[in-house]
Amino acid sequence: MARPQFPTTISGSLPKPAWLADPLEVWPKWRLDGDVLNQARLDATLMWLKQQEDLGLDIVTDGEQSRIHFVHGFLESVDGVDSANKIRAPIRNGRSIQTVPVVKGTISLKGRVHEQEARLLRAHTDRTVKFTLPGPMTCVDTSADAHYNDREKLAMDFAKLLNQEARALQADGVDIIQFDEPAFNVYMDDAVAWGIEALHVASEGLTCKTAVHICYGYGSDVNARWKASLGAEWRQYEKVFPALAKSRIDQVSLECARSHVPVELLGLLDGKDLMVGVIDVQDETVETPEEVAATIRRALQYVKPEHFIACTNCGLSPTPRPVALAKLRSLVAGTKLACEAL
Repeated sequence: MARPQFPTTISGSLPKPAWLADPLEVWPKWRLDGDVLNQARLDATLMWLKQQEDLGLDIVTDGEQSRIHFVHGFLESVDGVDSANKIRAPIRNGRSIQTVPVVKGTISLKGRVHEQEARLLRAHTDRTVKFTLPGPMTCVDTSADAHYNDREKLAMDFAKLLNQEARALQADGVDIIQFDEPAFNVYMDDAVAWGIEALHVASEGLTCKTAVHICYGYGSDVNARWKASLGAEWRQYEKVFPALAKSRIDQVSLECARSHVPVELLGLLDGKDLMVGVIDVQDETVETPEEVAATIRRALQYVKPEHFIACTNCGLSPTPRPVALAKLRSLVAGTKLACEAL
């Protein structure tokens, strides 16, 4: 019997070079502008593509180098959303107060959003390309609504715009389109009631692989405090996974490493490809390959090997670059160890 070979990838974001933006900030500011900024973002994308290939990752991304934030990078291209006059507003059910754009009218896309990055990736690699977009519910939750006064309706309109860009990304040659929905871990009832249906709208007509990423957030102090309040077991996934298992989404990206998520909850997603987080993004301590392999072995009690993909818990954007690189080396080396053990 052939030994399993588990693909390796990252959730999405990677730390920006210091010459582009502060790599340790979740909500940084660009250090350049105009045409120089545009070229610098593409340069950073190519740099991280080469790093991912050199590290041995099987599924590569743009590292979200052209986006100041994983949600706001999309919202800047939406008419009806005022990104120039942001306001302070609560997000994630009041977990934090952030500066967010304001929805002031019926929304529509201004044009293509990520064409340059997607085509650049496809032109420079023969590896599987994954591209991330914010999920509809998370778009709603990371903006201030002054027009719709209906979260579900606004989410469905965001989903239609995301679908336009997703179809175009597929035409650009993207192999996997992932929608990031950290809001699913906060508004679990809404996620089941209409959040997954919004994902279906966002992914309608796609023939490439589709994925949804649900985690407990970046490695920020705000998220660390929230996690500390959740108790000894984090069972938020338990409410959403059964509905996701019945959905039309192909893959689920989730948190597992150094986490209080009961590993048996992975069994609720039987039949889905799982991008299992085996690298923690909250703690800068670098996992050993042996620790990564141990996390994989635990997950494989509930995930069929043919459905397993080794991943990070969440994005690495607020992580020091040397730490991020070391963690990705351990991701690849630990996955190899786990394969050899099987």
